[in-house]
Amino acid sequence: MKKLAKILMIAVPTIVLTACSSSTTTDTSSTTYGGMSATDLQQRYNTVYFGFDSYTVDGEYQQILDAHSAFLSANMGKKVAIEGHADERGTPEYNIALGQRRADAVENYLEARGVSSSQLSTVSYGEEKPAVLGHSEADYAKNRRAVLAY
Repeated sequence: MKKLAKILMIAVPTIVLTACSSSTTTDTSSTTYGGMSATDLQQRYNTVYFGFDSYTVDGEYQQILDAHSAFLSANMGKKVAIEGHADERGTPEYNIALGQRRADAVENYLEARGVSSSQLSTVSYGEEKPAVLGHSEADYAKNRRAVLAY
């Protein structure tokens, strides 16, 4: 019985002190960039949509791209491929070129906000990788995009 009491006298304070100790690791998952978490940026807010035959970044996407800029500037080891896409209207050659202009427009926006060009790459898939299949204007609108792929 005395042996058990000695073990408990040593074990209980050790367990209590261990439970109260603070961790020295930093939790970066709670860091936000433009009000968005890194996970949200990489999975939910990673697409910029464009108008018909356009490669101009609309104002509604500037906040998202500013958040990506903040994230990339704070994480110099991260790289992102910007994938340009087009809807099926137009020739394959024209759509590849249009997708590239869209990817380049996003790249230029990010570089203008201080992101290193070494963190960015661009590629165009033209009409080859549609987000949705279909032939309505709503379907076409979802395929006219640039995707930031981390």
